[in-house]
Amino acid sequence: MAIDVTPLFQPLCVRGKTLRNRIVMPPMVVLHGLTRPSGIEWYARRARGGAALVIIESTAANRFVSELTAENLKPLVEGIHHYGALAAIQLSPITRGSRVSPADLDRQQIESIVCHYRIAAQTCVEAGFDGVEPHGAHGYLLNQFFSPEQNRRADEYGGDLENRMRLALRIVREIRPILGPHRLLLYRHTPVGPGYGIAESVTLAKRLVAEGVDILDISPSSIEAPGDRAAPFRGLGAPVIAVNNLDDPGRAVEALAAGRADLIAVGRGLIADPEWPNKVREGRLGEVVACIQCDQGCHGNLDRGEPVACTQWPKGE
Repeated sequence: MAIDVTPLFQPLCVRGKTLRNRIVMPPMVVLHGLTRPSGIEWYARRARGGAALVIIESTAANRFVSELTAENLKPLVEGIHHYGALAAIQLSPITRGSRVSPADLDRQQIESIVCHYRIAAQTCVEAGFDGVEPHGAHGYLLNQFFSPEQNRRADEYGGDLENRMRLALRIVREIRPILGPHRLLLYRHTPVGPGYGIAESVTLAKRLVAEGVDILDISPSSIEAPGDRAAPFRGLGAPVIAVNNLDDPGRAVEALAAGRADLIAVGRGLIADPEWPNKVREGRLGEVVACIQCDQGCHGNLDRGEPVACTQWPKGE
């Protein structure tokens, strides 16, 4: 039976910026590099394939102190813009693979993290990014601060919910003015985690929106109903991104049509087939190169420290 994909291809205006459709490439570590030609081409190709918003993989904020500059990031942004997509980047408080918990940080180190976010945000503005996204999901450091089971601090950054929200809210409060009135501030959050659930997450989301977050990136939803865990975050004053097994066009449309999300993140699907949005829009569903969730070319390569690929690509790619 044919799928009416019209809901996926309605534009959405956020803070004066127009997303040409509802399809987002979520931040996925791919190890192709942000300043190398291969990395620039990787992200530009997904923009060319029709995604409305391309979110660059999680990148440690401290890399912007010296390594990542406005000048060496501009080609990445320009490559995405050339094909009509908006460009955002996810910012992580620490280097990927670092084993740091909330208890490991003293106040000076927390202040350094906040400072690095300010530097990163300013660099991203100068490079031309349309938005930035603090990474507060999937058990990484900011998410650990939110979790009562993982955050055992006894100071103002631990204990009750207000304190466990403090670092996330500080970061958002610091970088919102740097982004100015015309750039997007996203925040990625996992809605259910160790010791917390939807109710506390909604409280955080309300505070984030009050501090100037424009888009709530809720990851993941459950497998049962497309976008189900994103749904409670709608109506808080910011569009909501849903993610998890939404590279099935029918599931993606259901999440939108059922009012569970405003935007759909297609992750594995855009690794397997950069043209996923264009093919779906044009009704060429039979031509979509589908992810088979073998985890060999993507996670397998990451485990070996190699750039992400896909076993479903034609030979030679």
